[in-house]
Amino acid sequence: MSVPVTGGTAPAPVAILLVEDDDVIRRSVTLALERYGYRVTSASDGLTGLELFRKGDHDLLLLDMMLPALDGIGLCRRIRETSTDPILMMSARGDVVAGLEAGADDYVIKPVDTAVLVARIRSLLRRVTFTPTAPNLPPDPGGGGAARPEDSGRPGHGTPLVFGDLTIDTAGLEVFLAGERVALAPTELRLLLEFAASPGVVLDRHTLLRNVWDYGWDGDSRVVDLCVQRLRRKIGSERIQTVRGFGYKLRR
Repeated sequence: MSVPVTGGTAPAPVAILLVEDDDVIRRSVTLALERYGYRVTSASDGLTGLELFRKGDHDLLLLDMMLPALDGIGLCRRIRETSTDPILMMSARGDVVAGLEAGADDYVIKPVDTAVLVARIRSLLRRVTFTPTAPNLPPDPGGGGAARPEDSGRPGHGTPLVFGDLTIDTAGLEVFLAGERVALAPTELRLLLEFAASPGVVLDRHTLLRNVWDYGWDGDSRVVDLCVQRLRRKIGSERIQTVRGFGYKLRR
């Protein structure tokens, strides 16, 4: 995974797979992303997109909802069977629930504003490359004591977080349930780490949109709700409690 930049243009190694059936939109989005330094491979239907995904090494997938041969929902599901690569859905319709349920990390509405699209891409890439900061980590269950502030967020210095049979390796950014590794998409991992940093504390949807999805404005709260649902299916439905009218919290 290439490290995205914080300003200017993205480095050339960042590879994006764009699957869009409209020739005009596909060409215009490709040109726009290439101006920002991204390397774009494109397909005009879902089956070709799936083939390119299996053959290539991509940092991010940009999928249209309505595709011939295999639609964006089906393509997203097929990709999620084997990959946790970040997926951004594009839709001409306001209802993108099916895409989020299928495993997409985020979405944009067409016609797509280039600045918004690049902002969402950069946000998704940051979720993959970030190192977590957790100043209030609990004591190391192995007896090593609490993490020191100067070690917080450094690769290799993260203290494992343990909640029953759920273990979060904050150094290796891996999650284990009863000793078995759980494959989480980047957004699911960021969401879990956000909850784990404040166990027992209710986090409202606006806070989660800001801290996990990097929304500087009020975004679609359905993104949060559907990601919570996906996370529950993977780590256990009882671990994340809904506090009706307020938000969610991770059970201690």
